Amino acid sequence: MQRRERTRHLIELGGLVQKAGLVDLAGDDRAAIYGALLELVGKVRSNDAGDTLALWKRRGKRAFDAEAETTT
Repeated sequence: MQRRERTRHLIELGGLVQKAGLVDLAGDDRAAIYGALLELVGKVRSNDAGDTLALWKRRGKRAFDAEAETTT
C-alpha cells in the first residue's frame, strides 16, 4: 500500500510540473527541468527559506483558487 501511495504522490508532483508550464517551456527536456528545479532549491537555500516558501505557497494557492473558479 505504501508503494501505491508513493507512486500516486510522485504522479501528482509530475502533474504540477506540467500544470506550471515547465514541461512546455523546457521543450520536454528532462535535464532542463531538473536543472530548473535544482536552481529553485539553491535559491531557497541561499535566501530566507521561510519567506520564499511562503511566497510560493500564496502564489500556488491563488493559482489553484483561480483554476477552481474557472471550472465551476
